[in-house]
Amino acid sequence: MHEKLLGQDLALVTGAACGIGRGIAAAIAREGARVLLSDLDEQRGEQAARVLRNEGCDARFLAADLAGPEGPDRLLAEVLPLGTPSVFVHAASPVRRESDTLFNVSDATWDRMLSVNLRAGFMLARGLARQMIARAIRGRMLLVTSAHAGTPRNLPHYSAAKAGQTMLVKELAKTLGPRGIRVNAIAPGAIPGGGFDAGAAGIERLARCTSLRRLGTPEDIAGMAIALLAERFSAYVTGTTVLVDGGLSLHNWIEPAEL
Repeated sequence: MHEKLLGQDLALVTGAACGIGRGIAAAIAREGARVLLSDLDEQRGEQAARVLRNEGCDARFLAADLAGPEGPDRLLAEVLPLGTPSVFVHAASPVRRESDTLFNVSDATWDRMLSVNLRAGFMLARGLARQMIARAIRGRMLLVTSAHAGTPRNLPHYSAAKAGQTMLVKELAKTLGPRGIRVNAIAPGAIPGGGFDAGAAGIERLARCTSLRRLGTPEDIAGMAIALLAERFSAYVTGTTVLVDGGLSLHNWIEPAEL
């Protein structure tokens, strides 16, 4: 029988109602962890948790709006009475619109994108780290960034937020490593669903610009997430970002691919 990789863990996953966050939460639950799924979308979040419970997994949904200044603290106040998570995955990110370019993105949209990705990621990581250290828990943290953390994509708020997360991972890893807490990031390429929707024509064009000639799935990202969270595979890995993009970054995805 397959030994569960995360059978001793309690995990908190933000952005878990759909897309990559949901895929990672499901993979963590199927590897034996008790999982707390958090998201702004209560209907889809509850449904995601219910699906996992129907599979025999231990899953619970907690609604949270991480854009507000008190959102992260409110989520922590709900989580900690249930136990101290040893696994934290921050996948929450507002839906992005391709029209939110330099001169079109509003101040409110800019603030929300950075608040959910960067501010909430920092506050939750810091709050959970304090609890892990107090209880001598060897924790693991994973932030979901983007292939565009280092490559502009005409969405300045999104690229800036993800680039900030990349450095935040390094800062957290440097400080928390001596306390036995590993912190890494995973940078997905084009993964339809959640906050990404390029339309049928856009998906076809992006697939042609990807070395593996297909777009990714949440399951593609979840597999790597498990590898980074499981001590069996990555006990000596911290402070790094793993790119999972099917080779998209090897091509100029803005221009049509030459076949």
